[in-house]
Amino acid sequence: MTGRITIVLFTTLDGVAQAPGGPDEDTTGGFPYGGWQAPFFDEVVGGDVGEGIEGIDALVLGRRTYDIFAAYWPTYGEGEDNPIAQKFNSIPKYVASHGVLALDWEGSTQLGPDLGGELAALRERHESIQVIGSVDLAQTLLRERLYDELKLWVYPVVLGEGKKVFPDGAAPRNLRLVAPPVAGSTGAVLLRYAPAEGLPATGDMSQPERGV
Repeated sequence: MTGRITIVLFTTLDGVAQAPGGPDEDTTGGFPYGGWQAPFFDEVVGGDVGEGIEGIDALVLGRRTYDIFAAYWPTYGEGEDNPIAQKFNSIPKYVASHGVLALDWEGSTQLGPDLGGELAALRERHESIQVIGSVDLAQTLLRERLYDELKLWVYPVVLGEGKKVFPDGAAPRNLRLVAPPVAGSTGAVLLRYAPAEGLPATGDMSQPERGV
């Protein structure tokens, strides 16, 4: 068995993925727009997120996202039939962090320093592994091509500051679209990519064969 690793990120048009969910999610750098995703959330986005979570059997998270999830999901909807809470609370959670973790959330394990080796081992144990948020971790996975699919929900808003999925200095990479884009009712668009071989190529659009 070789499992798949899917990165799920919510980003603005200018590539900012910091703190989409709430004001206190990540205020690093004095970021003032925490919760920017909330006004755009609709049934299309919610349906895709819920469907994606339904099929996973493991989570891999960065330290900040893990702390947020661990403080929220174990008691969210307690006593209610909440499928996302039930899924997150029942499956293994793996945390990529160099720091010392409490790991109070049942089923949590800290990954070792060899991230590539750890993920290779997880692929042998799980069929569908999802990375949610965790921008710093996602940047590492994208740079090292340690993923199978990037699900990028892009929202019609520009913030001009904050942590970006692909910041200045990101390693040049090719990606390929693996499914038609899906649009929500509020203007969010889902783009699904897989890593592609080689480095970005260049050309000259003024050449006759380009029809310019």
